Amino acid sequence: MAVKLRLKRMGSKAKPFYRIVAADSRSPRDGRFLEVVGTYDPIKGSDKVTVSEEKALYWLKNGAIPTDTVRNILSKQGIMKKFAETKKAGK
Repeated sequence: MAVKLRLKRMGSKAKPFYRIVAADSRSPRDGRFLEVVGTYDPIKGSDKVTVSEEKALYWLKNGAIPTDTVRNILSKQGIMKKFAETKKAGK
């Protein structure tokens, strides 16, 4: 099973709200997911983001592949840097 970290769209018309979820790559965008990792609200000032660092690192360490947008969000939070450091320290 290929796991991806991706955005699940929530909210109403013209007021999007996203959940960052770990999901099977074959499931639909707003369909079944394994775990909620965080949230992203582009409407709020300066893009309100909350991410559980523990959950994100857990899924990244277990081979989850983030989409481009999620990778950018995690990079801004500093999580991708921590993941790279732990990966480098493991070798």
